Amino acid sequence: MSQQLFVVGAGLMGSGIAQVAASAGWAVTLRDVSDDALARGRSGIEKSLARFVAKGTLSESEHDAAVGRITTTVDLEAAADADVVVEAVFERLEVKHEVFRALDSICKPSAVLATNTSAIPITKIAAATQRPESVVGTHFFSPVPMMRLVELVRGHHTSDETLQTARAFAEGLGKTCIVVNRDVAGFVTTRLISALAMEAVKLLESGVASAEDIDTACKLGFGHVMGPLATLDLTGTDILRNATMNIYSEGADPKFYPPELLSRMVDAGELGRKSGRGFFDYSG
Repeated sequence: MSQQLFVVGAGLMGSGIAQVAASAGWAVTLRDVSDDALARGRSGIEKSLARFVAKGTLSESEHDAAVGRITTTVDLEAAADADVVVEAVFERLEVKHEVFRALDSICKPSAVLATNTSAIPITKIAAATQRPESVVGTHFFSPVPMMRLVELVRGHHTSDETLQTARAFAEGLGKTCIVVNRDVAGFVTTRLISALAMEAVKLLESGVASAEDIDTACKLGFGHVMGPLATLDLTGTDILRNATMNIYSEGADPKFYPPELLSRMVDAGELGRKSGRGFFDYSG
């Protein structure tokens, strides 16, 4: 019998995790709060898999098998038989608490309860459960089918067994893992990109250089594939602003406080690629 994965949230991250797990042979249940959200998630998965077929890196039969391993539901109770649960909902602690409080009463005792948070301390999320030793951070990167890294984060009570299970899960999907042993807000990767991105926004805001030149400096000077401002656009200016605020709220380190320009862009709906405009124009 194949292992059972339950993914909470059918957005970009949740559907991506569902896709790579189904491709690796897991039986996946993808859950969201509405049939429309689930339909969008499934459509995104099928289009993504079709691109791999078009590139010749996935056969038609492998495409069909992966799609066939994914079921969708609006019922959180369907998590009862899952071996691993990955939460990928909105990056707000109260929303995650609601999900984990419910999962705690639904899931079997041996289940690993993972969160895809990019910045919220795992210990805070685990506090909503009676089994904090079973809660772990599994921070995937977007787009999940393409990005090889998974950041595994120990909460204050995460057990060695839970961490090992999470590592086996992620590595079984073809990912490379790093382990964050101290549960600081933002972990390793979000702290690094946030510090760089916030400084890039400040340089732009104060007129030191153009957005194009700031990103070119990072690409050609540091060997980055993508500059920090283009990364903000790809991730979503709202998403990274929320992540940096989560980090700032923990330690009040001023380098993580979002510059006014970034906040005004979010207020104006300039969210990056998903809105057609951010630091760069994607309307074409």
